[in-house]
Amino acid sequence: MSDSPRVPAFPLVLSGPSGAGKTSVASWLLANVPDIVLSVSCTTRARRGQEVDGEDYFYIDETDFLARRDRGEFVEWALVHGNLYGTSADFLDRRVRKGQIVLLDVDVQGGTAIRAARPDAVLVFLMPPGLPALEERLRGRHTDAEDVILRRMTAARLEMEYASEYDYLIVNHDLDAARQAVKAVVEAERARTRRLLEMNPANRDPVLVQTGTAPSQSELTENLERQ
Repeated sequence: MSDSPRVPAFPLVLSGPSGAGKTSVASWLLANVPDIVLSVSCTTRARRGQEVDGEDYFYIDETDFLARRDRGEFVEWALVHGNLYGTSADFLDRRVRKGQIVLLDVDVQGGTAIRAARPDAVLVFLMPPGLPALEERLRGRHTDAEDVILRRMTAARLEMEYASEYDYLIVNHDLDAARQAVKAVVEAERARTRRLLEMNPANRDPVLVQTGTAPSQSELTENLERQ
């Protein structure tokens, strides 16, 4: 991909309780919306099966992880079932500079941390249509024991209390409609005036210079020289 992205890019955070449809929405976005990539986390967890380093996770040991954490190299991190997971700030920055939207499927604590570290991030909360519907979805998987389902329902209630802190709130009554709604968020954020002017799209869209909306390349150069 060119080093000069043609459209704005940003971290895209997708949160919501287990069973709300995050995985289905994320998979669809990655397959159907150009220039979206999935964030690859660092973890101390051992590699499983056919997992590939750098594609599924970046596998590092605990000493390395903690050193990176202490240096502030993670925009968010968490301890999950005895293993450490973290999102690399460098990974996000490099992908965004390439013009790629980085999709992060994280919980509300992770979303809050990313918002604090990256004000350019767009946060989307995916809400189930109701608690009875959510419980029905969880039971319909036939993968979790009763105590696990009860823990997930308790966690869901707590997570949904954070929904109002997100930029966008999408209630997943219908999966296809929810997918299209998140896609519409991406398209709207790509067209946000601030993002377009910050990336100086004058070479791509000369009308922005012709109308005085964006500075010309010569004006940008002059401003940099003055600085």
